[in-house]
Amino acid sequence: MVFKVQWKNRMKVRAAVKADPNKGDKIVRRKGRVYVINKIDPNRKQRQKGPARKK
Repeated sequence: MVFKVQWKNRMKVRAAVKADPNKGDKIVRRKGRVYVINKIDPNRKQRQKGPARKK
């Protein structure tokens, strides 16, 4: 069974991060960084550089 995701409230990201909702990609923002996570195919993970972490 395949569920289609409607992305009405998409997060604005730069072109460096490519996400395809038809393949199960989700865009998440954590600690100032933008991530693409995929529970169906974990090899599709992506990260966009964000602010530098403090030591």
